[in-house]
Amino acid sequence: MRPNILMVITHDTGRHLGYYGRGVETPNLDRLAGEGIAFSNLFCSAPQCSPSRASFLTARYPHSNGLIGLAHRGFRLNADEPLLPALLAQHGYVTHLFGVQHESLDPKTLGYQNVVPVKSRSCLDVTPPVLEFLAKKPKEPFFAMVGFTETHRPFPQYDGPVDAVQPLPYLPDVPGVRRDVAALNIVVRRADEKIGEILDTIEETGLNGNTLVTFTTDHGIAFPGAKATLLDPGIEIALLMRGPYGVEGGKRVDALLSNIDFMPTILDFCDLPVPRNVQGESMLPLIRGQTEALHDVIFVEQTYHAAYDPMRGVRTNRYKYIRSFEKRSFWLPPNIDAGFSKEVARQLGYFDLARPPEMLFDLKDDPLEKNNLAADPNFADLLRLMRTTLSNWMRETNDAMLKGYIPPHPGSRITPPESYRPDENIVQVQQET
Repeated sequence: MRPNILMVITHDTGRHLGYYGRGVETPNLDRLAGEGIAFSNLFCSAPQCSPSRASFLTARYPHSNGLIGLAHRGFRLNADEPLLPALLAQHGYVTHLFGVQHESLDPKTLGYQNVVPVKSRSCLDVTPPVLEFLAKKPKEPFFAMVGFTETHRPFPQYDGPVDAVQPLPYLPDVPGVRRDVAALNIVVRRADEKIGEILDTIEETGLNGNTLVTFTTDHGIAFPGAKATLLDPGIEIALLMRGPYGVEGGKRVDALLSNIDFMPTILDFCDLPVPRNVQGESMLPLIRGQTEALHDVIFVEQTYHAAYDPMRGVRTNRYKYIRSFEKRSFWLPPNIDAGFSKEVARQLGYFDLARPPEMLFDLKDDPLEKNNLAADPNFADLLRLMRTTLSNWMRETNDAMLKGYIPPHPGSRITPPESYRPDENIVQVQQET
């Protein structure tokens, strides 16, 4: 009997959860971690919604699966991409979508056979039909994607005390930022409460014995220095799993992982074939203690968000290398979501600093990624190694960035740069490859 799969995904949450020590109470997600498997070192392929979510479903990087920008801005997946819901449906699963998906304007094209209508995509309105569905104790194996708009901005108003609010280490510790974090915490707790209701219903109906429950998010939180950057706060994501066949026991996996590893893990767990063109690997050997690592490096990217902002990066457990391919870019993108923290960052000039063409960080000695080592002669050999590693990956995955400017998809609601001159780094990449 094949297991049921229920996946809960939130917007813009990163690892801002109690389990990851972020100063917000999330007892239900703590419970999921305590009963299942928690991943502490997993990152998304891209720090924005559609490209990251597409990597969950395709096990491929955005420039490989085609979704290099936001779906609602006109970007789209390659027509022939194997997608997790569709693959499961081909093997007898009944597939359901509750709430948010961000990979296509038409969720049916992703393989969802049942798109459940909801009043809104908030967890407050998405959860009741999920509970109703589970209460019927479906007999056939099902795949249910449950998407909440939480914790996307705008946040609820918060006017209470901020002394006990845990600040963000990469932003100034000022009342405006703390108030913003407190508002984020409201929606984190709201989502956690609804996830608790789902977990309770799964147990009450007896479905827990054959249901893999996963919780994750698409990318980092919507704060300056996180979402839409390749810095760790932008690419860090939570992943918690609980289910039968060894996905239990309160284990913690510290291996370096990417969300492109998710789809092959689910197919492997269901004893189904994995498409040959995937770029991720199944995490089951890690879960079952058969190995301690899958990757020495992972890769991250961004091409389009609210505007053209092309970057590629490579991360190891110790170091991060980021290359920017647009000369007119900023260290922190100014087109992030509005909020108290954005106003603080604007006043301090965070959005006026030019982004260097190359950035190299020692994540052990500089976890906040403040000290760019790219020009330090003591790190010249490491810089060359990381540069070559990135260039080889771009070549092996046929990254169009090697040829220069990547235009938006026809019909996309994105204004391309008025004039684009290929960055000298692109020429350098071509020489290295």
